[in-house]
Amino acid sequence: MKNDISYRDSVHRIGRVWILSALAMLIAVPVAICLYYRAWPSIGGVLKGMLSIAPIFWTVGVIEVFTYVPMLGTGGSYLGFVTGNLANLKVPCALNSMDRAGVQPGTEEGEVISTLAIATSSIITTLIIALGVLLLSQIAPVIESEALQPAFANILPALFGALGVVFISKDWKIAIAPLAVMITLFLLIPSLASAVGVLVPVGALIAIGVARVLYKAGMLDEKTAPVEPMD
Repeated sequence: MKNDISYRDSVHRIGRVWILSALAMLIAVPVAICLYYRAWPSIGGVLKGMLSIAPIFWTVGVIEVFTYVPMLGTGGSYLGFVTGNLANLKVPCALNSMDRAGVQPGTEEGEVISTLAIATSSIITTLIIALGVLLLSQIAPVIESEALQPAFANILPALFGALGVVFISKDWKIAIAPLAVMITLFLLIPSLASAVGVLVPVGALIAIGVARVLYKAGMLDEKTAPVEPMD
C-alpha cells in the first residue's frame, strides 16, 4: 500500500509540473510574439474573443476530465491531457491496448498499459508530424487530391466505429440504450453534432445506468458484470 501511495503521489507531482509547464509554454508563445512585434491586443478584444469560445472549451474540458480519467488512469491522464488529441487518438489507442492486453480500465495493470500506449502514441505522432513537415512539399499534392478528401472527412467516424464494434460485441445489451438515444437525438436535432463533447458523458451515464439495471436483473455476462466492492 505504501508503494502504491508513493507511486500515485509521484505521478501527481510530476503530472502537475508538466501540466503547468505546458500551460506556461502555450501562454509564452503569444506573449513572445507580442513582445517581438511590440503589438498588444486590447483587453476588450481579448475578452470578446474569450466570451465566444471559452465557455465551450471550459465545459468540454471539465467533462473530458470526468469522462476520460477513469478510463486512462493517473499517468495516462496527465500524459494524454498534456499531449492532446484525446478523443480521436489517445483514448482509442489506450482502450484498444488494454483490450488487447486483457486488462480492465481502473486497475493497476490497466493504468500501466494505458500510460505506455499513450506515450508510444505521442512519440509516433511527433515523428510522423516531423516527417510530414520535412516532406510537406512532396506529399501535399497527394494529401490535397480529391480522391482522398472523403477519407480524411471520415477518419474519426471510422476510428470510433471500428473501436465501437470491439466493445459493443462484448455485451450488446449495454450498448443498445445509449446508441438508440444518441441516434434519435442526432436525427431529430442535427445541430447537436457540434456538441459531441458535451454528449459523450451523457451517453456514458446512460450506459452505466443500463449496465447497473441489467446487472441487478442478472442479465449481464460474467465478463462484463461490474465487480462488487470488497468489504
